[in-house]
Amino acid sequence: MAPSLSMDNKESEMGEIFPSMMGSEYYGFDHITWYVGNAKQAASYFITRLGFNQIAYRGPETGSRAVASYVIANGGATFVLTSPVCGKLAEHQTSKFRISNEEKRLLDEIHDHLEKHGDGVKDVAFRVNADTQSRWERAVARGAVSVMKPTTINGEEAGSGKIEMAAIKSFGDMTHTLINRDNFKGCFMPGYVRVEDEDVINELLPVVEFTEIDHCVGNQPWNGLENAVKFYEDCLDFHRYWTVDDEDMCSDYSAMRSVVVASPNEIIKMHLNEPAVGKRKSQIEEFVDYYNGSGVQHIAFRTHDIISAVTNLRKRGVEFLSVPTAYYDAMRSRLAAINTSNKNTTKKGNLIINESIDTLQALNILIDFDEQGYLL
Repeated sequence: MAPSLSMDNKESEMGEIFPSMMGSEYYGFDHITWYVGNAKQAASYFITRLGFNQIAYRGPETGSRAVASYVIANGGATFVLTSPVCGKLAEHQTSKFRISNEEKRLLDEIHDHLEKHGDGVKDVAFRVNADTQSRWERAVARGAVSVMKPTTINGEEAGSGKIEMAAIKSFGDMTHTLINRDNFKGCFMPGYVRVEDEDVINELLPVVEFTEIDHCVGNQPWNGLENAVKFYEDCLDFHRYWTVDDEDMCSDYSAMRSVVVASPNEIIKMHLNEPAVGKRKSQIEEFVDYYNGSGVQHIAFRTHDIISAVTNLRKRGVEFLSVPTAYYDAMRSRLAAINTSNKNTTKKGNLIINESIDTLQALNILIDFDEQGYLL
């Protein structure tokens, strides 16, 4: 994220910012679980292209006979890529493969998810520093559907402690797991083994450094936005952090409505979208159609140096969306107009973008700013 610069102008560049309701229950995103057809191959993509490293694993070698999971991380951003290692099994086959009822349930769930959605995000886990029992009870009492009751799992390693977990259903087929790992010192989670060897590909390619997951974006069907927002407000004590309607968020052909909800301490942010009327089908509606329901459309990573990150991601073969030249021409004009206006009024200070606009244009990096400063 770029450094910010305070300005006296109180008009937000776009949308409306809502006040914070401070709280301390949420530490941030713990990890994101994907259901994919080939977890090893998916992990290799994120390692090769985005500079992740594998940190943990579970599979047949560790006693998980039906499912394999590769845990990868870059900074504080952690993904769990999970896939089945066998097809769906009939009841009489579980004993043959020595698969428990819980493993069979998970195996069926993954196959059903892949059949309906293809590869996609299944769970967005939040790390909490409060008792997961009370947090889960509050959510369920307010209408959340329980997926996993509060559970304490002891680590296999001596002195590794315990981890507390509970899960509730979110929008679409996605879930939210609440995790308290304050008393856990083991490898990722019980049931996983540590992977300490760094992939050799990262020794050959430029380093990409992510700080953490910044936010997740969930696309909703027509008229699905308010229900999704209400879920976060009622069940997880989130609040509306930012909102914009179709008059502000539109192009010549498509439009959408958006609300960003944030945890009480604003560490976690979920960006929720729904389509709005436009000349053509919006990318929000298109995602919902192709994904066969609402789901996580994209995940944003935070970095302290976006210039280096994008430059090195390109060198690793990552493709970025192209931004029209007209966007940067308009941005130069808007910044010049704001700074000229400030000089001709009692407002203090100019909005100075420390990075070269030419460099940002060459890398297709977008610029957003308001009275608090700017970000890239």
